Order: sequence, then C-alpha cells, then structure tokens
Amino acid sequence: MASTLLVVSVFLAFSSLVSGDKCIGPQVKSDVYTSKEGPMSTQAVFIVEFSLSCKNNLKNLPLYAELNGQVMPASRAISSDKYQVSWSGEHKSVSSGTYNVRIYDEEGYAALRKAQRSGGDTSAISPLYTVPIPYSGVWKGPLVQTEFVAVCAAVLVWYLAHSTRSRLQS
Repeated sequence: MASTLLVVSVFLAFSSLVSGDKCIGPQVKSDVYTSKEGPMSTQAVFIVEFSLSCKNNLKNLPLYAELNGQVMPASRAISSDKYQVSWSGEHKSVSSGTYNVRIYDEEGYAALRKAQRSGGDTSAISPLYTVPIPYSGVWKGPLVQTEFVAVCAAVLVWYLAHSTRSRLQS
C-alpha cells in the first residue's frame, strides 16, 4: 500500500514538472531597434525587446524567436519580465522591408522544430505573438564626400582670385 502511494505521488510530481503551462491571452509590448548608418557599422543589427503578460499570470516562460527559418532563444532579464532577441546580418544580404519575428512558447517551439526536421510547412504553426520590424535599410552616406566639396570650393576660390589678379595686372 505504501509503495503504491509512493509510486502515485512520484508520478504526479513528475507529471507536474513535465507538463508545460501555456500562456493564455498574451499581452505583448515591444520596442524595436535597427541600425540605420552603413558607414559607421559593418553589419545591420536588429534588436527586439518585449514584455509578456498572460491572463493566467504565468511568469518566467522560456520563449523562442523565429525569423526567416532561423530559431533563437529569447533572453530574459533577471529583474523584470522583459525579453530580448537580437541578430545581425551583412548590409548587402539584408534588404529593406518588414521582417516578422514570430515568438513561440515551449509547445510552439517543439512543433516548429518538428516541422523543420520533417521538412513540413512552418507557417502553419501559430506563434504566441508576432513582432513586425520595419527596416528601411542603411544610409550609406552622401553621394559626394565633404572633403571633395571643400577641395572644389578651394580650387574655385583660387581660380577666381588668380583670374581677378591677372585682369587687374594687365
């Protein structure tokens, strides 16, 4: 009798540890940062910071982000409920447009990985939340460098001064 009670209690304890809770009614507030200047950086950088609150008051959920087939874990701040996902890419390979970062909980992440391994359609798996990132590309700098404009202005001033002096002397 005692061994049966022990087995049942161990089973219940183990099943409560294994079963992951699902966030019901997620409310997400997100902030997005993208790099804007090409000359000052070697890569385009994307940072998504978001906070998640669930109607069933779940905290400290392990979350994952997916962008263009690349899956990465979302880092959680220790002192708050904020998460962060970041990645970078070469300026030439990252085009302008809107990127959708899909956020998954453990259950969605498992389904996503299963679909990726089997070669299935990953767009059929619904994410917990999707964060759109508008990216206008990087500013590559002025068409004409300021040094060139300064040299041209100096040559023009010298030419005008020289021609005026030549006319006055003749």
